[in-house]
Amino acid sequence: MGRCVYGGIYDPSSQYADGDGFRKDVIALVQEMGVTIVRYPGGNFLSGYDWKDGVGPVESRPQRLDLAWHSLESNEFGLDEFMKWSKIAGIEPMMANNLGTGTLKDALQLLEYCNSDAPSAMAAYRAQNGNSEPHGVKVWCLGNEMDGPWQLGHKSGDDYGKLAADVARGMRQMDPDVELVACGSSHRQMPTFGAWEEQVLDHTYDLVDHVSMHAYYENNYDDLQSFLVSSTDLDAFITDICAVADSVKARKRSDKVITFSLDEWNVWYLSRIQKILPLPTWEKGPALSEDDYTVADAVVVGNLLVSVLRRADRVKMACLAQLVNTIGTIRAEAGGEAWRQTSFYPFSLTARHARGESLVTRVVSPTLQTGKFGEVDAIDAIATVDDKAKEAAFFLVNRSAGDTIDVTLDLRGFAGFEVLEHVVLSDPDPLRTNTVAEPTAVTPTTQECSAEGAAISLTLPPVSWNMVRVKLA
Repeated sequence: MGRCVYGGIYDPSSQYADGDGFRKDVIALVQEMGVTIVRYPGGNFLSGYDWKDGVGPVESRPQRLDLAWHSLESNEFGLDEFMKWSKIAGIEPMMANNLGTGTLKDALQLLEYCNSDAPSAMAAYRAQNGNSEPHGVKVWCLGNEMDGPWQLGHKSGDDYGKLAADVARGMRQMDPDVELVACGSSHRQMPTFGAWEEQVLDHTYDLVDHVSMHAYYENNYDDLQSFLVSSTDLDAFITDICAVADSVKARKRSDKVITFSLDEWNVWYLSRIQKILPLPTWEKGPALSEDDYTVADAVVVGNLLVSVLRRADRVKMACLAQLVNTIGTIRAEAGGEAWRQTSFYPFSLTARHARGESLVTRVVSPTLQTGKFGEVDAIDAIATVDDKAKEAAFFLVNRSAGDTIDVTLDLRGFAGFEVLEHVVLSDPDPLRTNTVAEPTAVTPTTQECSAEGAAISLTLPPVSWNMVRVKLA
């Protein structure tokens, strides 16, 4: 979508590109960000994509129309290029099968191409294309947002469930160890939410490991306070979808617990792109949804991560959508070095320090009145403990649009500790952004906090994301 690939991770004309056309500055930021898994090739793009167009000699690959984003797909970057990029970046690939315009046969040939080490036709074709060893892809998505009428090949829950079950059975016959993700609802506000998951799981419960969740939020600028507590919706989404899956579990008298892949989530100003589509011409890599993220956006992203950590028992994967330029935490321009958006920081610091176990965390907080979500806590928080590193991390969000709040962390459950740092992402202007001209206008800072006995006292500015790290005895 947009300039995520062309002009993002891949740009042979860039002074920062390596011999394969991969931008080294982007890879460095991907690694700094702590990305561990990347979903490919999408997204709405997936449902009109034939993976065979993107393999083999580049000069022989066809140009196709991408109907999802009204763009021209050159197929210069394809599956094998993605696998090579993944190895260089040190991330695990998550592949998605086209179940919109694609077929069971297409899905099985793709799996064979990626994972087979037998002397088979697709494995031989992969070797012919320069990859004698299998790519070894573990996680596979069975389509994308098939509940959405905007999706090519849109289906009812019953029809999609039958197809997903057929594909899952075939894939497991070829590679029993794959992890499979069935399509859940495109978002919690879909009129079929809940019923869709139930219908799909009726067909696939014993065949898949995860169900997908997608969640996007935007600030419409007339109710900042409601936007700042957007994670309230994600919390409810997780609770509701767990309840639906568990009801199917009970009805089937199964011991298996379905988990979830939040494989699209972010702050996305979707209302803006809806006004310009379809584009007037067909272009390769047009600039789409290149949102300039504010401090408030970054705080919401950090809070959504708190929601994910809080339900790490059921949410097993969470892929921020997307990575570069298009609603990305990283921006890359022709002729200039890649830089970090405000939302880069809560993701990278959480990825680096939220290790080990996520703890049940009790929060006692003043409350806020919001137009969209009613009364909610001003403070949201989660704690993680890494026994191996002997460290604990506390992630706190002050969701008040205007009030500074003093907070006490009660650490009586630990034998002893030493405060390492209190990192804050905030700004007097909650709508401030990083830009090409000022790429470090907003960056995290450190702030003093005091420890006495088993308590840590700190002050949280309004509209702020905070991390407190301690060394454990």
